[in-house]
Amino acid sequence: MSGSTLGKLFAVTNFGESHGPAIGCVIDGCPPGMALSVDDIQPDLDRRKPGTSRHVTQRREDDRVEILSGVYDGQTTGTPIALLIRNEDQKSKDYGNIADAFRPGHADYTYLQKYGIRDHRGGGRSSARLTAPTVAAGAVAKKWLKQKYGVVVNGYLAQLGENKIPFESLVHVHDNPFFAANATMIAELETYMDKLRKSGESCGARINVVASGVPVGWGAPIYDRLDAAIAYAMMGLNAVKGVEIGAGFASVEQLGTQHSDEMTPEGFLSNNAGGVLGGISTGQDITVSIAIKPTSSIRLDRQTINKAGESVVINTHGRHDPCVGIRATPIAEAYLALVLMDHALLHRAQNADVMVATPKIASSAATSSASTKGRADNHDPNEA
Repeated sequence: MSGSTLGKLFAVTNFGESHGPAIGCVIDGCPPGMALSVDDIQPDLDRRKPGTSRHVTQRREDDRVEILSGVYDGQTTGTPIALLIRNEDQKSKDYGNIADAFRPGHADYTYLQKYGIRDHRGGGRSSARLTAPTVAAGAVAKKWLKQKYGVVVNGYLAQLGENKIPFESLVHVHDNPFFAANATMIAELETYMDKLRKSGESCGARINVVASGVPVGWGAPIYDRLDAAIAYAMMGLNAVKGVEIGAGFASVEQLGTQHSDEMTPEGFLSNNAGGVLGGISTGQDITVSIAIKPTSSIRLDRQTINKAGESVVINTHGRHDPCVGIRATPIAEAYLALVLMDHALLHRAQNADVMVATPKIASSAATSSASTKGRADNHDPNEA
């Protein structure tokens, strides 16, 4: 199976299945000399892992990461870094009723048509379980980006189903099970999820991710655009059906005088571009928003077909997230960090010696209101 590697100079190859003995990744291209241990990686895996609240799947996985190679005497060596996460709580029998039928909205049908064989246990390779190695790799990228450039990546839940969540502060993200940057409507979100779970239904979500401290100049025109690489990576996250950079679809209703980010000697006056112009970073915050569809595995009856092409009714039992978006925030952060690190290395390889007389400018305080108009929240992209 091709398509399991993301990145060029910082390349991450993902392997494993949901109900196999282990999952993991190999990171190739990490620069040598960076201090790295499991303690740098485990916190983000703990944020993503299942069973952390009643609102997500109750599959119990410690998700303890093991570093198998690429680190010696506590430092990266520049050789491939192999990370392993063992599966410990598979319940394959829960998937017996879908061995010969296809879940609507899932990859069951397309996998069989493409490969002629599929692992129905937890979705096999199509399971969101495979995002854990990505989060582990993203933690490595986050550390390098922060040490080298001061880049910080933060994400938060901006909408849960029909519930838009007003942005208050990033300090709240770690204090609730939803990764919401809000402290006042958590009880409302919990009530909504309790009702949803009892009904057997599922819902979608919107996640916003912001990278602050990104220097001007990362990315390249045409095929190596930074925003294109971000969109490509984000669409690789399970259940993502839409990606916005900056103002996104709100730009359709804007006029040119509203959308174009004016510049002054003191900085940009807005950030509708989301920190990317012509595929190259502007030095402003990179702002990304993703739409996640409702979970396909639900226990309510739905029409489908079996392997023989016959009409059947299916419902999916077992342990599933009623909203996969709840645990998606650290995953989206990881994807953005991986893309940024790859482009940081690409920029360093070709353009590290480029010097121009024009001074670099940054975003101004006015950016916060102008860059988020039409969004599902009122996030200040300068707050990190």
